[in-house]
Amino acid sequence: MRRRRRKRRVRPGRPRPRGADNAYDGQRLTAPVPNTPQADDYAVVAALLAKAAAVDDATDRADLRDEAIERCLPLAEHIARRFAGRGEPFDDLLQVARVGVVNAVDRFDPTVGAEFLSFAVPTVMGEVRRHFRDNTWSVRVNRRAKDIAAAIARGTDELIQQLGRSPKPSELATHLDMPVSDVIDGLLARSAHSASSIDSPNAAADDDGRTLKDTLGGEDREMLRIDDFVTLRPAMEQLPERERRIIALRFFESKSQSEIAAEVGISQMHVSRLLSSTLRRLRKSVADDPPA
Repeated sequence: MRRRRRKRRVRPGRPRPRGADNAYDGQRLTAPVPNTPQADDYAVVAALLAKAAAVDDATDRADLRDEAIERCLPLAEHIARRFAGRGEPFDDLLQVARVGVVNAVDRFDPTVGAEFLSFAVPTVMGEVRRHFRDNTWSVRVNRRAKDIAAAIARGTDELIQQLGRSPKPSELATHLDMPVSDVIDGLLARSAHSASSIDSPNAAADDDGRTLKDTLGGEDREMLRIDDFVTLRPAMEQLPERERRIIALRFFESKSQSEIAAEVGISQMHVSRLLSSTLRRLRKSVADDPPA
């Protein structure tokens, strides 16, 4: 008969047999999932913060805090990658997540007895979500409109499952228990989340290759004359009807004095004298009574 081999026992302090889990720490075996934060990995952070709370020297306390933050940087990267691909650069998300880590380290109370990871994950994720809510909108939108837009996004997904089509604003209003006007405001706010480039193709064009920039108007030089029109209007209203008509024909319709004379029914010489006297009156009126 074959003799049964005795199972070797491993005493504390002796080397592990070949092939054993190299995560053995003398008391327990751990098998963390790759790239997934584990509570055991961050247990030392709580110990560091507890030690920092008991230290009187400010320099030592700051060094322990910095060490705790450095140990949590992989957590910030892990959470930042969860939010990647949503239109924000990864470097920006990483910086925001690291700010969340600093807040988690500063706010964690080791005397409560809770695990640091259970406290840090929602703190960091909340910081990243606030970044998306407050800093990724192309147009500044008030907080209430943003909250309504977020509720509309959730309600739309739910109604699509129920109705098998996109819901109407009235259906969203009933589902969310809010006025239709608020739903419309929320839909308009959602359109302000991202802006289109003026070099992008114009969706309203008839496939003629024009971009949005090609449909924008140019500088209107007549805008510079608005002040002149506003200034002259009161003075023009004080002129007799014939003088106002002569001014309009000469300067707005660009007609010659002979054409004005034929249309008004007076001589060209008379038109010239009326133009000269009327212009002097207008200049004097504007100089004596400048606009406020």
